Amino acid sequence: MRLPPEAVPGYPAGVTSSLTWEQVRAFRLGRQSLTVRRPPSEMLSVAGELCGLHAQLMSSAELTVWARVEDLRPDAVRWALWEERTLVKTWAMRGTLHLLPSSEYWMWQAALSTYGHYLKPSWLKFFGATREDLDRLIEAVGQALDGRLLTRQELADAVAESTGSPDLAAKLLHSWGSMLKPPCFKGKLCFGPSSGQNVRFTSPEWWLGGRADVDPERAVDEVSRRFLASHGPATRDDYGRWWAVSPAQALARIRRLGDEAVEVDVEGTRCWMLAAHLSEAEAATAPGTVNLVPAFDQYVIAATRQAEHLMPGPFKGRIYRPQGWISPVLLVDGRMDGVWSHERKGSRVAVKLEPFVPLTSEAEANAEREASRLAGFLDCDRCEFSVVRD
Repeated sequence: MRLPPEAVPGYPAGVTSSLTWEQVRAFRLGRQSLTVRRPPSEMLSVAGELCGLHAQLMSSAELTVWARVEDLRPDAVRWALWEERTLVKTWAMRGTLHLLPSSEYWMWQAALSTYGHYLKPSWLKFFGATREDLDRLIEAVGQALDGRLLTRQELADAVAESTGSPDLAAKLLHSWGSMLKPPCFKGKLCFGPSSGQNVRFTSPEWWLGGRADVDPERAVDEVSRRFLASHGPATRDDYGRWWAVSPAQALARIRRLGDEAVEVDVEGTRCWMLAAHLSEAEAATAPGTVNLVPAFDQYVIAATRQAEHLMPGPFKGRIYRPQGWISPVLLVDGRMDGVWSHERKGSRVAVKLEPFVPLTSEAEANAEREASRLAGFLDCDRCEFSVVRD
């Protein structure tokens, strides 16, 4: 419902509309291609609209696309990554692994170049480096990877040789890859195809066949639009957590969009969204969909701060687990109504559903159809579907 703030007591100045969480769920489902699936030819568009595919687990990135694209080939994501090079794997938001459309890589890289947490004295001190050390390391990594695919050890050896500092190069071998991320944010490093069990890195400029210069501040504005387009209405805390900036910084970035972004009230929570999408959100209704989304799915990750509004009770701990693990989730009309798991057993796959609340017969039937669809994607002959009932 549209609100004239000056005429409606109780709403703060600036709020232009009132939405329900049911409308928000329906709107986000549509924006994230979970209401109507897309054809395989639009896989890259889906990846871009989601602000990349979370790739801590490659299987999760593949299933994130599967949940939104019909008739997807099982090797489609890997083929796009390593053969067509139309997707690129890199450390992105919050220093986590993502797959981004290669055509948009330099826009994302420009925005990521504004990250500065690794320049703080406390960060440098923790890793035993100075600002000068880090600058040398970033430059040496870029030179070592130009036209080459190197494992982490090979990269460290090349950097040691070029800098004359084995101690500096050894920092690249840190178990969490912390010293690999600054070169990544500066556009000097991305992932290449592995060699056996060994991950390899390369130069984005060489791997993608050129470089595009994008203004970092313009890139940040585009990132703000992308986030609000797929994950709005969102609070400043939602944005801040997603991009790893403070709520104040997140709000400043949203406000930089000017009239492109508007404030809305969602059952007492003050949120932001793109003005161009307001009418769509106001008209959104429950689509009657059931989705099986994988671990680390974008729908679930971006909702972390407001998750309680998107589930039927106090079940957040079943989804958002320790050490940053995000469970696979059963969505019923966008509500997180349970978790699920699958296990491949030869030519069959066992799919187990653990709903938080009793499912209607229609929802359960739709979930079973999704499980059968998963079996087809995994090239399995049979699906063994089960529901854990309390």
